[in-house]
Amino acid sequence: MTAVSAGGGAAAAVPTIEFAETSPDPATLPIGALGPAFEGLLGTDGQRHGFSSVADREALVLIFSSNRCPTAKAYGERMNALQRDYGPRGVQVLAINANEPHLYPEEDYPRMLERATDDGYRFPYLVDAGQAVAKAYGATCTFHVFVLDRDRRLRYQGRFDDSRLTERVTSHDLRNALDDLLAGRGVGVPTTRAFGCGLDYV
Repeated sequence: MTAVSAGGGAAAAVPTIEFAETSPDPATLPIGALGPAFEGLLGTDGQRHGFSSVADREALVLIFSSNRCPTAKAYGERMNALQRDYGPRGVQVLAINANEPHLYPEEDYPRMLERATDDGYRFPYLVDAGQAVAKAYGATCTFHVFVLDRDRRLRYQGRFDDSRLTERVTSHDLRNALDDLLAGRGVGVPTTRAFGCGLDYV
């Protein structure tokens, strides 16, 4: 497919995810690569979301998350704060649940609704049915973050910050990456090591 900007002009061709092309043990997308496009992911708001629904955004923050993972649960307030602080600057957070509910019943859609309500999510929380999006990006765990620029190229991947516990955070990696990106600079630290709960591919 071809990504189209809010102004209607054609941007660089973006690879579209096809489930049959994904690997059962995927490699993480390299920095500078075009982010594989996705469409039609069901959100906890009852709407379908994809690249076309956020075509006007300057940057996308994709966060592979979870209902049950203690790490993911610890970041609810920080995700909301990120969307609140950076949304006016053209950034859109999309949280994505790629966990298989047949393996982990706590990861099903009704429990996603509960998680979004309990944490007051200010952003879409999407179902990655079949794990196609997670495989295309090579997410290694929940909580794994990917930042795409205006052209939907990957500019940062890794952790949100350096501690699950808010009071122990010393490095705001995701915010630093967004500040660099929005200022027109190269991202100073484009890759960090994501941590959290394992993401089991099936």
